Amino acid sequence: MHMLSSNDTLIVMGMILVYILITGYLSFRWGGSTNDDFMRASNKLPTFVLGILLMSEYIGAQSTVGTAQSSFSNGVAASWAIVAAVIGFILYGLFFVKRLYNTGGFTISSAVEQQYGHSTKIIVSIIMIYALFLVNVGNYISGAGVLVQILGIKLPIAMVIVGIVSTIYFSFGGMKSVAYVSVIHTFVKYIGILITLAFALVMTHGISPMVTKMPHFYFTLDGHIGWGTIIGWILTTVGAVFSTQFLVQAISSAKNAKAAQHASYLAAVLFVPLAIAIGLIGVAAKFLFPSMNGLYALPVFLTHMNVFLAGFVATALVASVFVSVSSVALGLVALIVDDFYVPMRHPEPKQQLRMTRILSIVVGFLPLIFSFIVPQILQLSFFSKALRMSITVVAVSGFYLPHFGSTKSANIALIGTAVLATAWFLMGDPLGIDNVYISIFAPMILMGLCKLWDMMTGKGNTPDPKTDKS
Repeated sequence: MHMLSSNDTLIVMGMILVYILITGYLSFRWGGSTNDDFMRASNKLPTFVLGILLMSEYIGAQSTVGTAQSSFSNGVAASWAIVAAVIGFILYGLFFVKRLYNTGGFTISSAVEQQYGHSTKIIVSIIMIYALFLVNVGNYISGAGVLVQILGIKLPIAMVIVGIVSTIYFSFGGMKSVAYVSVIHTFVKYIGILITLAFALVMTHGISPMVTKMPHFYFTLDGHIGWGTIIGWILTTVGAVFSTQFLVQAISSAKNAKAAQHASYLAAVLFVPLAIAIGLIGVAAKFLFPSMNGLYALPVFLTHMNVFLAGFVATALVASVFVSVSSVALGLVALIVDDFYVPMRHPEPKQQLRMTRILSIVVGFLPLIFSFIVPQILQLSFFSKALRMSITVVAVSGFYLPHFGSTKSANIALIGTAVLATAWFLMGDPLGIDNVYISIFAPMILMGLCKLWDMMTGKGNTPDPKTDKS
């Protein structure tokens, strides 16, 4: 791969460092001083800020670099990975946001607890922690890919750098600072992606030469991905949007339910230009650098730009790392603190805030251990979404079909699906059946079988969740 010169590299590093220092200072300055500030910004986030915050969790380094990597091999159809979020947030706003906001909680497990009880809450929390942990493993890999291309360092070293910087950055803030700093990150990233697209199209002399000279599938709706996988992506992303912890946390930060709903629609609109741009960037990279590792399909253009443009785009990609790592880590910390630490220790507010910051550091560094063994970041991204899909199925059942499931059936469905989906993913999706479909249909089947068993044994009444003290 072509690398930046040593002088250019120093300039780019300097621009990134200045950006980190400025936004790091702002993160500290805007950081919450109370637990309510840290977890949900004291319910004071404006709709515009909340809309960008909702989008930021789904347009981090993992989805941008991962989608470009996929489009490099499979065509512009890889953009469905982002378009799926457009569909997800529209449906989220229509059917789920108001119900979640009105529960009054800020974790997905608390919302589920109101339907099924405490034991289900704990299971949901553990599954969500597992899924979000995998998300950050992918975020570290994709963020490291940017540094490899810019600095010419080894991938493992780059992942360590991403882990250290992101953890220091995240541990300053909480929801209040993450929300407002995410506006800056997202603006820089948006402009950076559009600059990269413009530069890529200049290098390819437009879209026409690519359409003429590349295999036909690069510009079809399903590419080399196939409709089965694309539909799975859409279903999984919709399910993940409905159940992701950070999104529930963000929704709870709105001033009211209607503002939260409007923010969801705004997030959907903001995804569309990025989906198109990232898909075309990946295809352009294949056209120009056909033998290159697809992981670098997006950052490769930095090394062919003017150094200051390269520095801005590099900063934009680094910003996306901070957005995604911070939002996911915040969700992880919220689950650990609210579902495990507080019930067990009953801490004073200052002690709780101190422990929250300590856990933020642990949560930030832990994914590094696993980031060395997972090469395909987009597959990892959708597997983590598939895990969350099972939570959505159970939660939607509780909200809209309260007499269909019981605490026991919900617990069996959640545990059984998590084990089965993980095994299916590790086996490479046997029989050509994507693990996405396991996560969608397994909980429905398991809950249905439990309901049938209860009817056959005369135990058909759904228990009151308040009586579930397990």
